[in-house]
Amino acid sequence: MLAELLESPRPVVKSPVSDHGYWRRVLPVLTVLACVTRAPSFIRPLWNPDEGYLAVQARMLAHGGELYETVVDRKPPLVPWLYEAAFAVCGSGSLTSVRVLAVLAQLSTAVLLASLARRRWGGAAGCTAGVLYLLASIGLNPEDAQAATFEVFMLPCTAAAMWCADRRRWGAAGLAVACAFLAKQTGGAVLVPVVWLLWQSEAPPRNALVRLGVGAVLPILCAALLTDPSGFLFWTVTGSGAYASFTGSELHVLARGLTNTAILAVACAGLIPPVVRVLRIARTGSAELWLWLASSAVAVTLGFHFFGHYYLQLIPPMALLATAALQILPRDRLVTALLTSACCCTLFLAWGLLAPRPELAHARRLADALAHRTDPGDRVLVWGIHPETYWLADRAPASRYLTAGLLTNYSGGRNGPQVGEKYAVEGAWPVFREEMTTHPPALVIDDSTDEPYAPDHVPSLRRLLAAGYEEAGVVDGAVLYTRTPTAD
Repeated sequence: MLAELLESPRPVVKSPVSDHGYWRRVLPVLTVLACVTRAPSFIRPLWNPDEGYLAVQARMLAHGGELYETVVDRKPPLVPWLYEAAFAVCGSGSLTSVRVLAVLAQLSTAVLLASLARRRWGGAAGCTAGVLYLLASIGLNPEDAQAATFEVFMLPCTAAAMWCADRRRWGAAGLAVACAFLAKQTGGAVLVPVVWLLWQSEAPPRNALVRLGVGAVLPILCAALLTDPSGFLFWTVTGSGAYASFTGSELHVLARGLTNTAILAVACAGLIPPVVRVLRIARTGSAELWLWLASSAVAVTLGFHFFGHYYLQLIPPMALLATAALQILPRDRLVTALLTSACCCTLFLAWGLLAPRPELAHARRLADALAHRTDPGDRVLVWGIHPETYWLADRAPASRYLTAGLLTNYSGGRNGPQVGEKYAVEGAWPVFREEMTTHPPALVIDDSTDEPYAPDHVPSLRRLLAAGYEEAGVVDGAVLYTRTPTAD
């Protein structure tokens, strides 16, 4: 079927019937490929702490929590709401429901890219773009590529923004940009190529820019009003200065960035050579695609953390640029690109299916200890960077701050000079102390080991433990503290 699609001639005029016939052949191919590439995501209960954070947030929201007040994170609200809705329908004991939504998100992205490519270069190019995207979409460490987190749900919104702008639907394009931003702030980078398409369009409507602006701004204002406007602004825009700083663990962060760049380069081994080859012999045009790639690259560097899942934002424009390049090159280059991408995809599939997850095993052991030593209604505190422990133990967190990173700026693997109480999110420690006083946790797990956010380096936490808790054991290197009788 794939060979037949790639052999099909470029259509000149597409009727509704031919559209139906085209998608009837393409959609099954892309659907099967999306399911196969996302198959490893279903074999682990959790892939990374972001999934755990979202799962805990969703449970807190379901039990009356308020986003940006009693439920906080440095991310916009769309994905936490998505988790909450999935849990409301399918239950919160498993992430299967959101994993299914992640498959649909990747399929939607592929379909939108296929439609963009088909409109520009014909039916075979449309199939090529969708297939290349899905083959490359898992080309990172499995904990980055297979997790159902912010970037996965951001990508269909960015692709939809370009799809709408390509068809001069400016209000819808603005809405898609807003949805991309509300999934993750860096999704708003797609506004750059969208504005370029508006600028380059022939005789755009006089109010096109207004439509684009209203479409982009109105949903964000609505999201702010549905939550807490000042809290929304603080947590999504203004309150992350220390987190976004390059200072601290520069070599560690640089090594992570180079490593993830190299991994993605392997995944895109079928995409990069055609683009480079065409750059040497001809212009590919499509300046908006280069702007999309460039703005996405800038978005990846924002915050100077270079986590692998950040790099997912680069894959859609790369797939379209490779498709554009393959229209100029001989047909054997297309076959080579597809075979190379398929081989690389197989490699990453095997990695996802076979790779061990020692951090998950550690979180499970801590969760078992929590569940064994506390009652279901008890609040607990896990002092560490693994919020999934709360979800695995089915225990409510005693604080809105689900990781020690928010209270010490350890976030992002920083372990240098900018870690400590004074680098916490502004205003966090007074709120944390009040939480610990009003509803003291029944059990505290210090999972910091020798990290710079350990109690020895955090005076407020050390005093809190000394005043009301006593050591009750060690589980997998983590120290357990229970309330002293006099504290109760």
